[in-house]
Amino acid sequence: MQSEQLIQKVISIIAENQYIPQEEISLESEFEKLGIDSLAALGIIGEIENEFNIIIPNDKAFLITNVRQLVESLEEFLSTATTHTS
Repeated sequence: MQSEQLIQKVISIIAENQYIPQEEISLESEFEKLGIDSLAALGIIGEIENEFNIIIPNDKAFLITNVRQLVESLEEFLSTATTHTS
């Protein structure tokens, strides 16, 4: 999945999960400014894990506080999964 597609998919998941219009979410959006607390963020990360069939360890998940960090973590785990299955 290309990076722009990945960004749009993550934004879509956040928007659907939190009932926020997609146009209000950008790569630079901070979860706190979107009204997303830590529990809601873990719910979003859980949806991401299900969508992409990956597991983001809790110690990493708790450090994710914005959309960019979520996308970068996802890219990292997807590339690791691809490397391990190749």
